[in-house]
This record gives sequence, C-alpha cells and structure tokens, in this order.
Amino acid sequence: MPVADAPVPPDIARARTLSRVLDHYLVDPLLGLILPGAGDLIGSLLGLYVVGIAVRRRMSPVIIARMLLNLALDAGIGFLPLVGDIADFVFKANEKNLALLVDRHDTGRATARDWLTVAGAALAFAAVIALMIYAVVAVVRAIG
Repeated sequence: MPVADAPVPPDIARARTLSRVLDHYLVDPLLGLILPGAGDLIGSLLGLYVVGIAVRRRMSPVIIARMLLNLALDAGIGFLPLVGDIADFVFKANEKNLALLVDRHDTGRATARDWLTVAGAALAFAAVIALMIYAVVAVVRAIG
C-alpha cells in the first residue's frame, strides 16, 4: 500500500491528469456524443496511454488485459446510439484503469479478481462467438 506522503511518479501523475480530463471533465463521453463512432475511437486511443504506462512498468499481462477490457467495454458501450452515449457518462474506463495502475504499481502483480475478470471476459467472448456461429448456421439452414 502506497504511503500517503510518498512522491507520485511522474508517469502516474500524467495518467491521473489524463484520466481526470477524460472522465471527470467528461471529454471522453462528449467526444462519443459529438462524433459518433469516431469519438469513441479517439477516447479509447487516448486511454491507451495508461495501458502503455502499465506495459512500461512490466505489470502483469492480466492487469493489462483487464485495462484493455475496460477500454473495449467503454468503446463498445459508447458505440451504441443514444443508450450507449448515456451509459458512457457512467462507465469511466480511464478511472478504472488508473485505479488498477495506482493500486498495483508497486508489485505489478495480478490479484484473484483480475484473473476472474479476464477469465470471465474470455468465457463471454467464447459464448458470443459460439452464438454467432449458431446463428449463421441456423440462417444458412433456413435459406437452403
């Protein structure tokens, strides 16, 4: 656990500033609202800065995967018309990624929760792919 008076490393201070601008000042959701699709992409690309810091600090690949999952969910939710824009104001991927970076920057190790999150995402991805394959096969059978 970091000491309250310990100096904050410059890269984490920059990540904190970027997170504040994107999530607290609502730049990320406003980009998605003003520039549908493109704004969500821009927000995700800006969010990769925090992920880059985690990579440079050689944090666990599971933590990095969790950060990427947060950005993917943020972009995916924000990409949905209107409902996604509203949800984008609530789901703050950059804050979540900053918390992962700050909480784990000393050790860089993944927790059991990190592993469960990534494993759950992998299972959800596999289920979606399986459903898509099933749907394609069902449509082909119905047509033919």
